[in-house]
Amino acid sequence: MLIRGGLLADGVRADVRVDGDRIGQIAPDLPVDGSDVIDAGGLLVLPGFVDAHAHADALVLDPDVQAALTHQGVTTVVLGQDGVSFAPSPPGSGAAEYADRYFAAINGSHPTFRGGSVAELLATYDRATTVHTAYLVPHGTLRYAVMGADDRPARPDEVAAMVRLLEQGLDDGARGMSTGLEYAPASSADRAELVALCEVLARRHRPHVSHMRGYEDRAPAALAELLDLARTTGVGTHVSHYHGPAERLGPLVDDALAEGLDLTFDSYPYLRGATILALAALPDWLPLADPDRTINLLADPAVRSRLPPRDEVWPRVTMSWVPGASWAEGLSLLDVAARLGMTPADAALHLLVTTNLQVGCVFEQPPTNSDDSMRALLRHPAHCAGSDGIYRGGHPHPRGWGTFARLLGRHVRELGDWDWPTAAQHLSTTATRRFGLHDRGTVATGQRADLVLVDPATVTDHATYDEPRRLATGVHAVLVDGVPALLDGRLTGALPGRAVR
Repeated sequence: MLIRGGLLADGVRADVRVDGDRIGQIAPDLPVDGSDVIDAGGLLVLPGFVDAHAHADALVLDPDVQAALTHQGVTTVVLGQDGVSFAPSPPGSGAAEYADRYFAAINGSHPTFRGGSVAELLATYDRATTVHTAYLVPHGTLRYAVMGADDRPARPDEVAAMVRLLEQGLDDGARGMSTGLEYAPASSADRAELVALCEVLARRHRPHVSHMRGYEDRAPAALAELLDLARTTGVGTHVSHYHGPAERLGPLVDDALAEGLDLTFDSYPYLRGATILALAALPDWLPLADPDRTINLLADPAVRSRLPPRDEVWPRVTMSWVPGASWAEGLSLLDVAARLGMTPADAALHLLVTTNLQVGCVFEQPPTNSDDSMRALLRHPAHCAGSDGIYRGGHPHPRGWGTFARLLGRHVRELGDWDWPTAAQHLSTTATRRFGLHDRGTVATGQRADLVLVDPATVTDHATYDEPRRLATGVHAVLVDGVPALLDGRLTGALPGRAVR
């Protein structure tokens, strides 16, 4: 295949010849030599984009989600985020069931995988989707496989069992480990447990990727915990969806880099987040990893009386996925409460109890975050793009459909936060280095032919909070391992993606 007359990110016009799944030649005016030709006149030829943080663990197999990703130029997604996903789940451990239930509103339910090894999970992605998939061993799933829902520090023998599972997951092809330190049961992990696991990662030069114990005003203390682990073990560290006041958060990253620590982070260009309602509505002293026990406790008036007020939270919450009550999706919690004739607190509890805690929501971030802060963190050289895309529900966050197109259209073309070469770094190269995907992330001879042809004048996101599933436009072609998954702005039907082991 010959990509004719495109502009590389640095503005040089060249042809790109694709031989099989690799870039074979880059030069002006290459002969056709029997190749199929893609006319790239007026288009940028960029390395395929890497979504450094996506919750498509089940739904990457859904054609609608594949369309959302591929129309933005994404060629690789990094799964297993926030410490919760489907593997490893040894027989009888219940770990896959825990992940399926606890993160039902985030990851969805895998159509075929019902437990097993990381290798067995990765096999479900091979040639079954338009994008490549990279996977992180999820610490919360490890912990559940060894300890169940127990919210306590692990014993040394339990830590040793987690270490063995982590090593096996890395042997199976995982690119690192994720922690979700705000989520149960990983929130009970102590320093000794995390050090033991990070030592494994450091020995293998694999990253520790973390949803920290807190963000916004809690981010400095939460990041300090990760940096302590990095100093102690030498592990490379990546912070998930880093957000908050840039005047405080940026210097923390600068200081860590000046110290010689290996630190990166991802973020998305929106001022609303998305999560499970249980995290926003319920305190961490409830056993949230055990929904049946939590629901039984919530039936006790004495327990309900101890629940902390969340009056500052309720006005910022909108429902994204409410199984059995789709009428509530897209409504604010205040509107749901009014329709139910309840207080917002009682309405939140009602939704949680009647769905076995399986409710997703979109929420406005507190005023400590701002557009200026978000843009400042985007410009930081340690940043790479991650959508934190959640695809479940009738009214999800638009970031899964718009992040990469928004970064190109708004933040490059309109605002000038990056130039095009810098955009290629943030959307591809930094993430490929972070996750050890060394044969992709640049347009260079010998690299994997994961390529995106973008119209710099028209690339635009269309997904909004009111209409979150609208596809991006302005990406004309996407090659994955040299196979066109998108041509002339339309999906080809090819499924060239594979699990990157």
